[in-house]
Amino acid sequence: MKAAVCREFRAPLRFEDVALSAPEANSILVRVAACAICHSDLIYIDGGWGGELPAVFGHEASGIVERIGPEVIGFAPGDRVVITMLRSCGECPCCVAGLRGSCEADFPLARRSPLTDPAGTPIGQGMKTATFAERAVVHPSQLVKIGDSVPFDVASLLACGVITGYGAVVNTARMPPGADVAVIGTGGVGVNSVQAAAIEGARRIIAVDVSDEKLAAAEQFGATHRVRAGETLGQTVRAITGGRGVDYVFVTAGAKAAIDGCLELLAPGGTAVLVGIPASGVLSSYDPGTLASASQRILGSKMGASDIRVDIPRLIELYRAKTLKLDDLITGSFAFEDINAALDTARRGQGLRNVVTFGDRAA
Repeated sequence: MKAAVCREFRAPLRFEDVALSAPEANSILVRVAACAICHSDLIYIDGGWGGELPAVFGHEASGIVERIGPEVIGFAPGDRVVITMLRSCGECPCCVAGLRGSCEADFPLARRSPLTDPAGTPIGQGMKTATFAERAVVHPSQLVKIGDSVPFDVASLLACGVITGYGAVVNTARMPPGADVAVIGTGGVGVNSVQAAAIEGARRIIAVDVSDEKLAAAEQFGATHRVRAGETLGQTVRAITGGRGVDYVFVTAGAKAAIDGCLELLAPGGTAVLVGIPASGVLSSYDPGTLASASQRILGSKMGASDIRVDIPRLIELYRAKTLKLDDLITGSFAFEDINAALDTARRGQGLRNVVTFGDRAA
């Protein structure tokens, strides 16, 4: 099969013929239909998180089950599915606590990649998924069946960007109605925090970004105010909230400036939710005395603390009810052969989500 292989950081992906092993016990072979471009893919491809090469990245995808391995239950060939990087056992302490994105179990797929080159040399399964390829072998816990009414390109967005941004508001923060909210970074993840806050009944939703294009997009997803990031950000946000600050700030941008500046926006008792994961080595500093004195909190939110078997069907129902906007998230559609162009467009910060489709499988 064809795959877009990363053999050198900060270099274009290479189209290669690679081998994919048959699904073994508790694994499933999926034919990829669509894969969105996530900023996490870019960080890996550009060397921000290190790791061994060669590797195939891509983790925000949808497709069709082609073959199931032994011991798999609940799936059959022909099932339309969302493919996520959330591989979970359901039994470890993190899974029991609802933190499936931090599952502590050891999986055979983590020990041996199903990908090799023609000479038999292993190719890494990036982000546990490797969907910058025509097919992928994943654990059943990474899949959710979807109905025929959701197109594959739209469904792919549910695998990461939507559940991460939406889940940060609903699952991690458990934001109550009437709260004042700021979202720092209103790209493909941040606008989903914006629309989650709107759906859950936030009073004020302040979108913060350096891009006027993304701030304008945030208003379409429910932001009540938009503010350009800068030195006067704290003053501006406090002016909007009558001097108090916001109850929740969702930091979906991974830049140090965004992380360092989030606490100054918080009201007493407020909560900062760290959604975006920066490159390795990006550190932040804060005054713990101020944090404790104001009874404020900092929460990490990996993949929106999502249980995909619950959250993705719920999001699909919101989409069908025209409450959740998904189609509007797709601002660029590319053929698989043009994946490097899709990556470059995302690097430049243009649009919300680029989606790569495979042949005629987007519908």
